[in-house]
Amino acid sequence: MLYKNPVQNIIAVILLLVLFGCSFVNTNKKEDITITPEILVNNFIALHPDTVAYKTEAKSYKWNYEQGLILESIYRLWTNTKDEKYFNYIKKNIDYYVNDDGSIKTYELNNFNIDNVAPGRVLLHLYETTKQNKYKLATDTLIKQLQLHPRTSEGGFWHKKIYPNQMWLDGLYMAEPFYSEYSVMFNEQNYFDDIANQFLLIKKHLYDEKTGLYFHGWDESKQQKWADPIKGTSPNFWGRSLGWFMMAMVDVLDSFPENHKDRNTILKMFQELSSSVLEYRDEKSKLWYQVVDKSNQQGNYIETSASSMFIYAFAKGYNDGYLEEKYFDLANESYKSLTDEFLIMNDNGYYTLTNVCSVSGLGGNTYRDGSFEYYISEPKRNNDFKGYGALILAAGEISKLRSKK
Repeated sequence: MLYKNPVQNIIAVILLLVLFGCSFVNTNKKEDITITPEILVNNFIALHPDTVAYKTEAKSYKWNYEQGLILESIYRLWTNTKDEKYFNYIKKNIDYYVNDDGSIKTYELNNFNIDNVAPGRVLLHLYETTKQNKYKLATDTLIKQLQLHPRTSEGGFWHKKIYPNQMWLDGLYMAEPFYSEYSVMFNEQNYFDDIANQFLLIKKHLYDEKTGLYFHGWDESKQQKWADPIKGTSPNFWGRSLGWFMMAMVDVLDSFPENHKDRNTILKMFQELSSSVLEYRDEKSKLWYQVVDKSNQQGNYIETSASSMFIYAFAKGYNDGYLEEKYFDLANESYKSLTDEFLIMNDNGYYTLTNVCSVSGLGGNTYRDGSFEYYISEPKRNNDFKGYGALILAAGEISKLRSKK
């Protein structure tokens, strides 16, 4: 009904909006709820009930680090809830690969791929809980890989045999948390010198004094096209590589002996990098860009796997007493921004994490030159495991933060 007086029409419209405003709300936007690790894990299991794999990619049905990250994040939730469905999901996935004799399906030791060591952490958890010897035998195989793995002249693990003479930041998360946790569980204290050396070499060769950040990769031979001819470093600061490195440090500190001569050096590296990364947090979104220090460059974008990793590192760093209290507020603020803006509820009721870079690397057959243009050219993948697993880990630490306050 329309009134002759236009003022009356305006008032009528306002009343309708007040009375029936809920009808105009975007139904695709999720309710204003706190995203807990339980919500994220239950969502993941509903989407992947049988196995941790990208169902459209046959190659993903292989022993790999992405499974390791997802299952490690679910294990953290299980330790807090003791809900058997989480433990059973972990065990089912690992048992698909690990045979009774400890051999691992699809795994080839002689490939010397450092990424394939990462799921070893879950093997340790299963052995500790079940005492089934097959898990111990499988971890011994991964330790054997590390013992035989090709190294730089100073003892740094090559990232892969197919990438000779190269150390990448990513590799520290792939090997060192497992290596240190194995060393504690089986009392191999002599391994800690080797573990520490990996971090010290990264500081020596990949650290940039100007920004306080670390380059993605280093080629000791300086033969790669992406390598600086003098330093051997790649040219950019890729967000997720920094995230892997920060998670490696904060996780390794859990098991690193208090009296080890290099523990405080690793702790200081973590604290200093946390401070440097904070300098590059986007003021508006409270998150981080794909290429961390080039937020104003065209084509760069907010990347959620790196952001999740930084949130996790900040929150865990505070929870464990390594970082000061300001990181509590920063982690909380960034987590809320990420889950509000980039965790989308679909029409079918499932959550989707958006803006995740699917993969980035250096060199290879389709040559990746480490340029800014390269990093922003890699495709994004919704609910990519590297982002989703890191987000579950972040959610777990945020839950601890809130319980403290």
